[in-house]
Amino acid sequence: MPSPSVTIIDIGSNSIKLLVAQRADDGYLTALKSHTIDARISAGISQVPPQLSEAGMAVGLAAIESLLTIAAPHNPVRTILVATSAVREAINGEAFRQLVAQRTGHEVRILAGDEEANLIGRGLLSDPALADLSDFYLFDLGGGSLECLTFRNRLSVASISLPLGCVRLTERYQPDPTASFGSVARHAVTQATRDALSRSGYVFGLPIPPAAVFAGGSMTTVRAILAARRGELLAETTRIIQVEEIRSMLEELALLPLTTRQTVQGLPSSRADVFPTALATILAIAEAGDISEFRHTFYNLRWGLAAETL
Repeated sequence: MPSPSVTIIDIGSNSIKLLVAQRADDGYLTALKSHTIDARISAGISQVPPQLSEAGMAVGLAAIESLLTIAAPHNPVRTILVATSAVREAINGEAFRQLVAQRTGHEVRILAGDEEANLIGRGLLSDPALADLSDFYLFDLGGGSLECLTFRNRLSVASISLPLGCVRLTERYQPDPTASFGSVARHAVTQATRDALSRSGYVFGLPIPPAAVFAGGSMTTVRAILAARRGELLAETTRIIQVEEIRSMLEELALLPLTTRQTVQGLPSSRADVFPTALATILAIAEAGDISEFRHTFYNLRWGLAAETL
């Protein structure tokens, strides 16, 4: 008899993501269905006070309803909806939560920053391709926040959530996202990342060169671009991404206006405006931690919630 399945919907700042998962005979989780909708409910989240727009909430609600429809044929025993940085910080986040409950019948669990970080870590430990890692860093860059974790002997010993999402930083430091990503914006994003890491007290204490894993849509996009250039499928291309590859990618894409970036193979047009900011943030992390390469994983928050629920 097949094991029961669960549906997880992650209402992120830049995208809303579905995972329908069950536990396989070997104990690892397996995906029955996975789907992502770029909804960007966080547009305007950098304003004071942070507030979700009516348009953003409408798009977000439509995305949630669509993902619930996609998941329904799998007859999940439980359906979990969670929201992260954008909804957590917005002054009307509770209103959006109530709207979703009224329209779908499902409550939205708003995750605290440390809770989000630890669930991302739990999800990563579900990735069988990373079973060989013992001591390593884990990073997950979203639209509204950056999660940083340190693992020793595969146990999380440090975790923080920082307001360094690529949507937030683009709104703050790139006044015209349709233009090229100039040196002023790049310096500002880099410095903001360095300062936030320094103020947080997060310690890069692993021996150099450390092992480092990166989850989330920004690194998935890096890998997708590299796969397209190699004529490979995303799932077939190497998980190991060199920092120098990321640096070269930023040097190239930063020169392009938005309309040209939107034509780059592997780069979703809906992410093209914030992608240079994401690359600059990743490079600042690599510099702070003396990291020369990242391992990419698809196993993040949704997988952690599925593991918790099952």
